[in-house]
Amino acid sequence: MTAPRRSLDDLLLYRLSRLVGVAGGMVIRLCEGRFGITRREWRLIAVLASRGELGSSQLAEHAQLDRARTSKAVGSLVEKQLVSRVARAGDRRQVLLGLTESGQALYGELFPLVTKINAELMGALGEEDATRLDESLRRLQAQAERMVQKAVLPKADRGRRGAGGISPPSSRSP
Repeated sequence: MTAPRRSLDDLLLYRLSRLVGVAGGMVIRLCEGRFGITRREWRLIAVLASRGELGSSQLAEHAQLDRARTSKAVGSLVEKQLVSRVARAGDRRQVLLGLTESGQALYGELFPLVTKINAELMGALGEEDATRLDESLRRLQAQAERMVQKAVLPKADRGRRGAGGISPPSSRSP
């Protein structure tokens, strides 16, 4: 076991967030500035490109987004004619989402640019370190998923919070 963490910079999640903020910022600028889509929309496009047609719930799960955010982003992508809704054969109530030709073209143009940014970032590591990092990230992902399954955490109740959005410490559950 490692020593207790003493500062924010010692926390893995904070450091990963900072890395994503810096390196991911380049991807966001590409998405928004050059392609006119948000990072969330890009994530949905990338999932649909790699997995094919999906239902909205499946798409949300694969993209690791909540259903409300997924629905909003899908609506925007449909308006932009990058994603289409197709009734599922045999059950017209169920809809499959898929990339349109324009969506596939956007993916085909943007994915290599994102891959280049990723490769340049990973260039800071040698092959052995990159392999170790990949394995470590797989193990951390699996551990995080196990923790979520076991965790008993309160859900946000945005309707009952004070004006600042945070409940006073005395009213929080342990």
